[in-house]
Amino acid sequence: MKGYTELLDRARQEALSRMGANAVIGVRSATSQLMQGAAEVLAYGTAVVVEDD
Repeated sequence: MKGYTELLDRARQEALSRMGANAVIGVRSATSQLMQGAAEVLAYGTAVVVEDD
């Protein structure tokens, strides 16, 4: 499970970097098992840039 969690975190960081965002709000996610040993994860939300005042 640790490897799976690390993979999801890396994917999240890469997506934020590509969008130029530093946070995502209103996140929704869905998972499905494609076949034995293979699954897909879909996560979506609104990318935002949070700035300090």
